[in-house]
Amino acid sequence: MGAVNPDGFYEGLAVGLDGVELVPDGVLFEVVTRDGACMSLYRSGVEPEWSGREMTDRETAAVICGSCPVRRECLEVELRTSGAQTVGVWGALPAEDVRALHPVWCERRARRGTEGGGRA
Repeated sequence: MGAVNPDGFYEGLAVGLDGVELVPDGVLFEVVTRDGACMSLYRSGVEPEWSGREMTDRETAAVICGSCPVRRECLEVELRTSGAQTVGVWGALPAEDVRALHPVWCERRARRGTEGGGRA
């Protein structure tokens, strides 16, 4: 999808993150590392193939993140910490989409007066 924003795709994603905007960074990080589908692969000794020649990031996200219970929290953590400089797959989105979402997310947070979420 890149920098294109078909049918308000990125606005819809930003709205979907409103429910976690006040959750402190540490809590989000703990939830993602404890409950994330990718983290359970690491804990079981299986290293996921994030960006190899066999699968694109979008395909990897679909396979690993498709049933992950903390996609929203994962995406929120990445937007707060890396945002426009992100790489990899976060919240079931490849980095290209996370980078395109970042300015939309920042603008929404500024309008809502939360400026990037619950830092504490």
